[in-house]
Amino acid sequence: MQQLSLGIIGGGTVGGGVYQAIQKNGDLMASRLGVRVCVSRIAVRDLRKPRPVKIPAALLTTDWREVVADPAVNLVAELMGGTTTAREVVLGAFKAGKSVITANKALLSAHGEELFQAANAAGVNLYYEASVAGGIPIIKILRESLAGNRITRLYGIVNGTCNYILSRMKLEQADFQSVLKDAQSLGYAEAEPSLDVDGHDAAHKTGILASLAHGFWVNPNDIYVEGIRSITQLDIQFASRMGYTIKLLGIVKKSGTPASRKKKSSASIQVSVYPALVPDSHILASVNGVFNGILAHGDVVGDTLYYGKGAGQDATASAVLSDIADAALDLKAGIKNRLIPFVPHECQACVMPIGETVCQYYVRLSVVDKPGTLAKITSILGKAGIGISSIIQPEGHEGKSVPLIMMIHDATNSNMLSALKDIGKLAAVKAAPVMIRVENFE
Repeated sequence: MQQLSLGIIGGGTVGGGVYQAIQKNGDLMASRLGVRVCVSRIAVRDLRKPRPVKIPAALLTTDWREVVADPAVNLVAELMGGTTTAREVVLGAFKAGKSVITANKALLSAHGEELFQAANAAGVNLYYEASVAGGIPIIKILRESLAGNRITRLYGIVNGTCNYILSRMKLEQADFQSVLKDAQSLGYAEAEPSLDVDGHDAAHKTGILASLAHGFWVNPNDIYVEGIRSITQLDIQFASRMGYTIKLLGIVKKSGTPASRKKKSSASIQVSVYPALVPDSHILASVNGVFNGILAHGDVVGDTLYYGKGAGQDATASAVLSDIADAALDLKAGIKNRLIPFVPHECQACVMPIGETVCQYYVRLSVVDKPGTLAKITSILGKAGIGISSIIQPEGHEGKSVPLIMMIHDATNSNMLSALKDIGKLAAVKAAPVMIRVENFE
């Protein structure tokens, strides 16, 4: 039986989980693949650091270059995180003629285009199933299972921390800060949580999915990102009253090209991350806790749904094992790039600016309850060509501030923001307008 010798860079949660999983199911993988996977070296930052997974001291080193240069190692797994040294590791392995597995979505978001080109130039491969949605095999699905489909719409709940917070806020009528503290104590959120709650982690993953689905590398600076800090218990309650659940969505949606850019581009793709009202009747509304859910619509297959754990030691290790299996089969076939990491195929497409995107909206205003206030608001919206589908105004006392909830028909983001800016200037409006997009998956 052939043997694949694996060198791991990083012995923490993910690296330790991968080592543990190979010890547990290595024989099973060998029987299925006809290739036995052996861990030869593991690079760690500190040899004395206590580890939840016991790794033999003989396998450990503090120098990642030893692992990459070791002639016995024919596959490298970069599981250290970060974007600086991790980039050196990957490029160093390519230079040594070795393929790489990575779980590092931040690295791919920042340097993916460069790394894919370097892998192709070196005749090796870069495997990255674990970079998006943990145990959900969404990378393989987009690259292989749905290769015969044009992906016209993709919606993802791809950050478990945000989904956990929003789920508990709805189910327990809790406020954002208290649930965030619980998430931190349970290890679901970092002490400095901005990467998750401000949407950046979801943006890394959404950009990777958009790039695969549409065949051009999405610059992370072109992705509109909005987190969940502004979501209040009041908004969750009103959304629920109208039959909606608020979820942080990564959205990749093919759209028509504005006339202003038709000469430059054949297609416009919305690539965005923001909280949205999801109908309670839609299956993504029932994805709760730390779980992830991804809906992909192909022009041949229609809607397909993928659900599972999006992070954590075991879910991520499972995705890394999937890439190890692919690398083992490539080794068995005598090739290193049976399926190259990234294939450009819609090079004339571009990311649509958020101002041009069209959707429905939930708007909450704090207004003084007096005659004429609603008329002034509707007049501003009407002049902008924006229609109201429904209004909720709880009973209040004349002269006092009360919430005013409006559901808005389809409008461009730029028109909506312009109208809300004017509405916010009205004397009867006592707080900045709150706007949350509504997604009906059409």
